[in-house]
Amino acid sequence: MTARTRLLDKPVAQAMSTLSAAAKRGLGDPALAELVVIRASQLNHCAFCLDMHLSIAREHGVPEKQLDLLAAWEEADGVYDERERAALALTEAMTVLTDGFVPDEVYATAAKHFDETRLAHLVGLIVAINNWNRVMVSRRIPPGGYTV
Repeated sequence: MTARTRLLDKPVAQAMSTLSAAAKRGLGDPALAELVVIRASQLNHCAFCLDMHLSIAREHGVPEKQLDLLAAWEEADGVYDERERAALALTEAMTVLTDGFVPDEVYATAAKHFDETRLAHLVGLIVAINNWNRVMVSRRIPPGGYTV
């Protein structure tokens, strides 16, 4: 498959970039933000975003063990704290939506670990990365084009 060259019109790309940056900034934890976007990108099979965000995560000091075990975070006892686990559960629920909604218990658990503002930014971040994943996957943008 070949890459489809034009990603988005500039105003749309700028709006998506603004959303992503605002959500990350408002979450206030760059390492957690990267875990969230990497997990969503794994679920969405977005190689470009995985390549990009794994590099950024390493820049932010995310431990290699967390990166290595992220696909199996639920079984990785002691690797992720309760707050990280709540964020990852919300990420999966919002990304997959297999039941057509986010389960109340998943949202309630996240709400215990994040105040209202940070939770809103977490939700915004998950929305943003899912948008980016869909753009990059639908356009078949290969990994390797991102440099730190």
